[in-house]
Amino acid sequence: MSPRDRAAAILVLVFGQQISDVVKLTWDHVQVTDEDVTITLGTVEIALTNPLDEPWRELAATPTHDQTAAHPNSNWVFRGGSPGKHLRAASLTERLRTAFSSRAARLGTLHELTKVAPVAIIADALGYSPPPSNATPSTHQPTTPNTSSL
Repeated sequence: MSPRDRAAAILVLVFGQQISDVVKLTWDHVQVTDEDVTITLGTVEIALTNPLDEPWRELAATPTHDQTAAHPNSNWVFRGGSPGKHLRAASLTERLRTAFSSRAARLGTLHELTKVAPVAIIADALGYSPPPSNATPSTHQPTTPNTSSL
C-alpha cells in the first residue's frame, strides 16, 4: 500500500472514520512535528504515535502524487485527479478494498470502542449528537368536532 492509502486505512481501522470524511481532510487538519503527528477529526484532536504516524510523516515530506502537474499547490491530503478537488470516496474505498472492507472495519472498530468507553462519549467524539434535552412534549390537545348541533 502507498503511504497515502496506509494513512487513510489508519483513520478507518483505528479511529472508525468514514471514508467520505477522510477524503475531505486538508493539511490544515494535520500537524507534523518532531514529537508527534496530530490530526483534527471534527472537533477532536488526536495524536498519532509510532508506528501510526509514519505514513503521515511520509505524506508531509512529499505531499504530492502522480497527478501533481494538474494541481501542485492543492491543500487536500487526498488529492483527486481534477485540479482543486479531493479524491472521491468511492475511489479510495475501491483502493482500500484490496486490503479490507472499509464498512466492516469501521463497524468493528466502533464495536471495540464501545467496550472501553461509554457510547455517549464515542458518539460525541465522532460528531453525533443526541436530540436536544430541552424538548418538551406537546401540550396541544386534539380537537373533537362539535356534534351538538346535528
